[in-house]
Amino acid sequence: MTDHLQLTMDWERLDEGPDEERACFGQLQIRLGAVVLSEGQDGFVERTRPGPLVSGYPLAEWLAWNWWRLICEPRRDAPDYAWQSAHCLGTVGGGYVWPNVTIHSDRERTALVAKPTHPRGASAFRFTADQAIVVPTRQLVSAMDEFMAQMQGKLRTAGIASTILDAIWNDVLEERARSEEAVQRELEALLGFDPDAGDAAAIRQLIDDATLLGRDAIMELSAGHRPGQPPPGAADLQDWASRYGSDSRPADRAALTGFKLDRASKPAWSQGYEAARALRHQLGLGEQPVNDQRLGELCAVSPTILDPAEHPPLAFALNSAQQQPARIVLRSNYRTGRRFELARLLGDQLASGHDEPLTLVSGAYTYRQKLQRAFAAELLCPFAALDALLEGDYSESAQEDAAQHFDVSDRVVVRQLRNHGRLETSALDDEIGDTDRREAA
Repeated sequence: MTDHLQLTMDWERLDEGPDEERACFGQLQIRLGAVVLSEGQDGFVERTRPGPLVSGYPLAEWLAWNWWRLICEPRRDAPDYAWQSAHCLGTVGGGYVWPNVTIHSDRERTALVAKPTHPRGASAFRFTADQAIVVPTRQLVSAMDEFMAQMQGKLRTAGIASTILDAIWNDVLEERARSEEAVQRELEALLGFDPDAGDAAAIRQLIDDATLLGRDAIMELSAGHRPGQPPPGAADLQDWASRYGSDSRPADRAALTGFKLDRASKPAWSQGYEAARALRHQLGLGEQPVNDQRLGELCAVSPTILDPAEHPPLAFALNSAQQQPARIVLRSNYRTGRRFELARLLGDQLASGHDEPLTLVSGAYTYRQKLQRAFAAELLCPFAALDALLEGDYSESAQEDAAQHFDVSDRVVVRQLRNHGRLETSALDDEIGDTDRREAA
């Protein structure tokens, strides 16, 4: 697709209010091609507009202040007020009615989810958009950069030389240009903090651990942390690997050839599915279930790792020095869960495009974690075989039988059926989940 995300203002006149707000007043539009996320019903003139009349100045301040969280921080299953304040346009404030649009990233692609509003009584603007779009995160960055330039241009034309917006935005631009500061800001965002609001010592430790574990691994570790608790450090992971891990030799692990990762233009679930299909074809697995022995062979680990045992709060693989065995640690209390975790680790190592000492499994909605989940689901429960087995019967009892056949949990079966359109879903799934959505490359 050639459509690109646009965040624009069509200028109107405002006769009162602070100078900055008057200079930047107009009709806001958020759109991707023909999809307009900001449209609604104007209660004053009783007609549909592509967006509300607002001042772009408070929105620009909000975007600048939350820039790192918007482009880095994934969605949460139970978002708190702090998360919503950084991701939902409805919280911008300033006395205006803002589009009910939520923005969140998986570190590669960004979702913008618009929902209608149902205000009680008379309302100046009622938003009617009810859909989602997914774009490469670079498009959101470009749209915000262009919006900032538009706002600053209007401020300079109005003779307003310096504003709070300029100060915040200049800081963001400097941070983006300096790699060490950018790493700190990304870690803060992944941990759910505003700039300079996180535990400086803990973030410094994460940056130091990146030299041992890998930079992207540390980002994934931060994204998957439990709110209110710092992520485990390198010393914790090494201790857990020693106490709970099983030996694995990476050189003996299954290899994947002919698969090309394309993070920017393809959803994570699609990439995970394609990688698993390629591996199944390469190894001649057909559509048959993968038993414990075969799964262990693919991961170069003893199948006894799948037996429930004492475990730490995280599943991961930790590679040591060259020619030394890696250590694989699983977290689940259930054998099917441990099979899925092991398959996820394999998928990450084969298809994520990262080769670092630490590979981990978490519940985060980052691109890597979503790719893992899709890979593991297709490797252990291939959709073509699942669909043929069910023969159109998608009842709970049929799903349970299929789960037993493929030796996976019921959730894996449901995931496969939803990803391939056999079951409807109204909640956000690993990519977006809304049936009415738009993708842009």
